[in-house]
Amino acid sequence: MLVEGPAGVGKTEIAKVMANALKTDLIRLQCYEGLDSTHALYEWNYQHQLLYLKMQEEKGKDIEALEQTIFSDKFLLKRPVLQAITSPEKTVLLIDEVDRADEEFESFLLEVLSDWQVTIPEIGTIKATHKPQIILTGNRTRELSEALRRRCLYLWIDYPEFEKELAIVKTKVPEVDAELGRQICVFMKELRQLRLEKTPGISETIDWAKALSSMHLKHLDKKIVEETLGVVLKDWQDMRHTQDALSELLEKTGVSSRIV
Repeated sequence: MLVEGPAGVGKTEIAKVMANALKTDLIRLQCYEGLDSTHALYEWNYQHQLLYLKMQEEKGKDIEALEQTIFSDKFLLKRPVLQAITSPEKTVLLIDEVDRADEEFESFLLEVLSDWQVTIPEIGTIKATHKPQIILTGNRTRELSEALRRRCLYLWIDYPEFEKELAIVKTKVPEVDAELGRQICVFMKELRQLRLEKTPGISETIDWAKALSSMHLKHLDKKIVEETLGVVLKDWQDMRHTQDALSELLEKTGVSSRIV
C-alpha cells in the first residue's frame, strides 16, 4: 500500500496500527537521499569475516572453502528489507518517505514488490518465507514512478475534519479537558487555513494537547497560545505570521473573550 499526504497526518501510524492488529513485528526503513539497496537490504560483516580468515589461516584451510563460508548467512548483516523477507512469520515492513530516496532505489524495490524476492550476488536469490505487508509512505516531495505506483494500492490522507481530529485527541490524550480539546482542534483547523511554510499536522495537535494538559489548563487564551506556539509551529516566519493573525484565529476559535 502506498500512502501519501502532508507531513504529520498519520501515514506512519497506519503501519504501527496494522502491526499491532496483526500482532506482529513492525520493521521500518527510513528513506533518505543517497539510500541504496545495500543499506536497505544487507551488508557483510567485514570485521567478523577478516577475523575469521585470520583464525583459519593458521589451520591451512582451502581458500575456496573459506570463501563459501565467509559469504554465508553467518556473516550477513540483515537490513530492514531482508529482515522482512526472511522473517519466520509475516511482518509489516514500513518504507517511510520513499520519495526522499533516489529513483534508482525505486528500481530495487520493484523486485521485492513484484516477485517477493531479493538477490544477493554472493548467495543468490532469496524468496520470501512469508510475504510481508508493505506500507510505503510519501509526502510528494517528488513524483514516484508509474512502475512503483502500479504495484501498490493507493491511499491519500489529508488533514482531518474537526470531529475526527477531536476524536484522535481524546484517544491519544484522554486526560485533556473536554473544552480545551475542542478549542485546540478548532484553533488547529483555522491555523491550517493560513499560508504557512510548514503546516502543522495531527502529531503537532497531539503534542500541543499533551503540553497544555500537563499544565492543567482548561481553556485557551492569547497568552497561553503565544507562549506555546513553538510546540505547534517549527518555522520563525510561520510564528510571526500566526502572531499577526492571532486575534482573528482566537475569535474564530470562540475564545476571544478570554484574551488577556
